[in-house]
Amino acid sequence: MEEEQKLVKGTTNLEGSESEAKLELTVDEVVEEYVGSLGFSQMVHVFLVSLAWIFDAQSTLATIFSDAQPPAWRCKTGLCHGNNNSTGSVCGLVPGTWEWVGGNTSSIIAEWNLVCDRRFLAAVPASVYFLGSLIGSGVYGHLSDSWLGRKKTVQLSCILTSITAFATSLSPNIWTYVFFRFANGFTRSGIGICCLVLTTESVGRKWRGQVGQYGFFFFTIGFLTLPLVAYPTRTCWRNLYKLLSLLPLAYSLLLLPLVSESPRWLLIRGRDKEALQVLDRFARLNGKKKLPNNLTLVNPCGSSCDETSPKNNKENLWTTKWAAIRMVTVMLAGFGVGFVYYGVQLNVENLNFNLYVSVAINALMEIPAVVIGTFLLGFTNRRLLLSVSSYIAAVSSILCTFFSHKGGTSKVHNNNSYGGNWGQLIIEAIGFMGASTAFDILYIYCVELFPTNVRNFAVSMLRQAIMLGASVAPLLVVLGRLSPSLSFLVFGVFAISSGVLSIWLPETRNAPLYETLKQQEEEEKHSWMSQNDCALEMGK
Repeated sequence: MEEEQKLVKGTTNLEGSESEAKLELTVDEVVEEYVGSLGFSQMVHVFLVSLAWIFDAQSTLATIFSDAQPPAWRCKTGLCHGNNNSTGSVCGLVPGTWEWVGGNTSSIIAEWNLVCDRRFLAAVPASVYFLGSLIGSGVYGHLSDSWLGRKKTVQLSCILTSITAFATSLSPNIWTYVFFRFANGFTRSGIGICCLVLTTESVGRKWRGQVGQYGFFFFTIGFLTLPLVAYPTRTCWRNLYKLLSLLPLAYSLLLLPLVSESPRWLLIRGRDKEALQVLDRFARLNGKKKLPNNLTLVNPCGSSCDETSPKNNKENLWTTKWAAIRMVTVMLAGFGVGFVYYGVQLNVENLNFNLYVSVAINALMEIPAVVIGTFLLGFTNRRLLLSVSSYIAAVSSILCTFFSHKGGTSKVHNNNSYGGNWGQLIIEAIGFMGASTAFDILYIYCVELFPTNVRNFAVSMLRQAIMLGASVAPLLVVLGRLSPSLSFLVFGVFAISSGVLSIWLPETRNAPLYETLKQQEEEEKHSWMSQNDCALEMGK
């Protein structure tokens, strides 16, 4: 029966002209039967696309250094010793009688004096950055699913990220800096969502989870290399942003043109020939034979699926009940995961360790998170992985409260000492590994939960929820300077909630990638009924 659907027989004449049978296959079938589930061409494709995650990480986490509270201050010769300063804080000192050890340009806090009654202003740039990412995710998600496509959206995002990062380095005051951080968050938000979809849509179903994880590995590289970029610029935070503005521009102009557009997106836009060309190029680079001349791709949205008015665009995720419920559940889980994942990273300054060492250790913990996630995704249910990793993050965060002490202004003193607690650092690192695993798994899970015609939009909505959670986290980090135990406790509660929410999501391991909402609804309903029939038969 299945073969009859694939093969539409024609007539054959003696001259052999246009007589062979018409072969109709889905993109999944072409990839599995003719291209290869994961060959050399797809690995190169995935590598080139995933490089953009490096800039995404560096742009997102640059505030760990540029917005950090300087570790030490000192009195100007003979000026502040007579002041009442029993707490070791600069708040009781007369302005002008003290100075930061690293200089006034080491961070925005030092340059614009964001301490004491102005301390919460230090959280505003990071918060609005994530709010910009939240808004940008929706815009880029729509653009990449509609007329712009995945590849061009990544290119646009990289170029604008470079421009806004350089503009950030020129900020004359805190409010201009806040504006450009918002703009930078908005412009970079197209990188992650489109890179994830662009890589997973080019491989077979067996490798989707692992390929999605590769992008997070490059995000880890960006995180891990950030201290190496930040350390030489430690005396001037503006130079950090100038350096970070160069890489995405070079990538978008030199490497991204070598990347192919998603054949799935081309197909649902009615660009069947271009989709076949991409698949044929993948096949030949994999050492396979040229695709059959009589091969055509099954268009999931029918004959009315063309570039100007595709039928699939009439399908709306929010007006389809099952998809809307699923999307809300994913977004609620994403809010908690984003709050914990980014919050724990930004909260490293409250560990009372050297900032560069703390960031490096947290970045290193991303590596086992990616490796473990990649390994387990091959044979473990997505729902189980998401919940377990969330619970690990929750338990670790709660345990950190027992090692915490009141921070106050203890980091701002004359002795540049970092006593810290190795027990707390190790537990925090394990918790961050759990949060990182949950973060990675949730993105892969979201890609598999929704069909091609709304997949990028769904991932962008998840991204918005994650960014909303991340935008709240900097406020808790600033509060953590006064009460570290409270910040860790809140992180634990949100991690637990994300793990519990996974109960209401269906399992997607080894499930096909559907093309339209209608197709997915029918196929999942048929699959559910088949499973019930099998259960009834076994019960008899």
